[in-house]
Amino acid sequence: MKKHGILNRDIASVLAKLGHTDTIVIADCGLPIPESVKCIDLSLKQGVPSFLDVLYEVLADMEVEEATFAQEVKTYNLELYSNLEAINLPIKMVSHENFKELTKNAKAIIRTGENKPYANIILKAGVIF
Repeated sequence: MKKHGILNRDIASVLAKLGHTDTIVIADCGLPIPESVKCIDLSLKQGVPSFLDVLYEVLADMEVEEATFAQEVKTYNLELYSNLEAINLPIKMVSHENFKELTKNAKAIIRTGENKPYANIILKAGVIF
């Protein structure tokens, strides 16, 4: 059994297979999931697990060079938007429609139980050297 890092075997496997510039998505429970993208569904009930809980665990285990959010988060989820500086990454903002298009290229989407609007992020893999 793993001693450190993410215990979920599906998430650990996806992270181990990522190459530079590959992307994954951490999503709220309402984001549409493209048929062609692997979905790792962690949702248990509304709000559980939270978007931020999952994000912080993934960031502790993944080298990330850029994060992408839907610009609507500034208007409709100020609580999350105010936490963006804490992730300490370059942040790119796109329209929600563009965000949904970008999810089609992700290696996986991790679906949380988050039930607040626009709690979605695309993480672009960096390199560790």
